Amino acid sequence: MAAPRAGPRLLLRARGRPRAPSAPRSAPAWYPQPPRPGGPGRGSILGPAGPWSRQEALGLLEAAVVYRAGPLVAVSKPPGLAVTGSPGQLSLVSLLPDLSQRLSLPPELHVVKAAGKDSSGLVLLSSCPGTTQQLHAFFTQLRRAGRPPATYRAVTARVPAAVEGEIRTGLKLEQVGDLQLAVPVAAPSRRSVERKEVKQTLTRYKVLGAAPGCGLVQLQPMTAFPSQLLVHLTLLLCPALGDHVYSARVGTVLGEPFLLPAGSALPRTQVLGEQLLRRLRLTQLLLHRLPLHLHLHQLLLPTAILTAPPPPFFLQTLRLLGLPGGQSAP
Repeated sequence: MAAPRAGPRLLLRARGRPRAPSAPRSAPAWYPQPPRPGGPGRGSILGPAGPWSRQEALGLLEAAVVYRAGPLVAVSKPPGLAVTGSPGQLSLVSLLPDLSQRLSLPPELHVVKAAGKDSSGLVLLSSCPGTTQQLHAFFTQLRRAGRPPATYRAVTARVPAAVEGEIRTGLKLEQVGDLQLAVPVAAPSRRSVERKEVKQTLTRYKVLGAAPGCGLVQLQPMTAFPSQLLVHLTLLLCPALGDHVYSARVGTVLGEPFLLPAGSALPRTQVLGEQLLRRLRLTQLLLHRLPLHLHLHQLLLPTAILTAPPPPFFLQTLRLLGLPGGQSAP
C-alpha cells in the first residue's frame, strides 16, 4: 500500500492545462563554462566545471551582462558561484571591485538581488546606495500588492498534482552537521513567529509544461527565506533536478512519492528513476555532478523587466525530456 502524503498545508487550485512559455532568448556564448580539458561539452547537462580561477569567473560575469542603465547592471550568474563567502574564498562579492573596474563603474558596486549559490540566473548590481534602497522599497511594495518581483524556473522530478497553486508553510533553520537546513513547520505558534524562530513563507507556482515523470515549473516567491523554493518543491513532492540537499525528503513506495520527516532525511546525491536517467543519458553514478535546475529568470524593476536566458545545460535538459523551451538547446 502506498504511504500517505504528509506535509504542511498547501493551497492548490487547478486551472486547466499548462501553457508553454515563450521561447527563451539565446544564452550567452560563454555559458556554461570556459573550455577545460576533459570537461563536459557545451551540450552537456552536467553543467559548469568549477571551481573557476578568479580571472575565469570575472570573464564569465563580464561576458554575461544582460542589462545596464545608470548605476544598475545585471549579469547572468552560473550555478556554483556563491554570492558571499569567507575571506579569501571566491565569491561574487569578492569579485565586485575587479568587475566594477572592468565594466567602468564606480568601485562601490554592490549586490541588490541575486540567485543563490547553486542556482543560475539574474544578479542585479548597483553602484548607488540610494538606488538600492529605492529598489528594496519597490520590491516590498510589489509583495504587499500581491505582485511577485522575481520569477524562477525549475525542472522538476515529477509534476505537481495541480496545474497552479500556492505553497504556504512556516520555515525554520536547523543545524545538521556542518549545514544549516530549512525545515518546514506546519503550524508554528504565534510566539515562534514573533520571536522570528519561524517565518511564514509563501510561493506561487505554475506548471509551464509536463512530460512523463518531470515538469517545467514557474516559481514566484512572495517571501524570502534560505532554500525556500527547494523546500517548497519537496512539499509538492516534486524536487528540482540537481537538488542534492532537500530531494532526500521525498521517498517512494511502489512508485508513489511521499514526504519523509525532515529530521530523518539527511542530504545526499539525488536519486532518479531509471526512465528519467535514460532520457537524461546519465547514470546514478554521475548524478552528483548534475547542477541544480533552478534559474532566476525574470526580475521586475520600476522601469524595466529584466530577463536572463537559461544556461545551455538547462535548455539541453528541456530538450532531452521533451519539455517546452528545449528547442533552443545547443
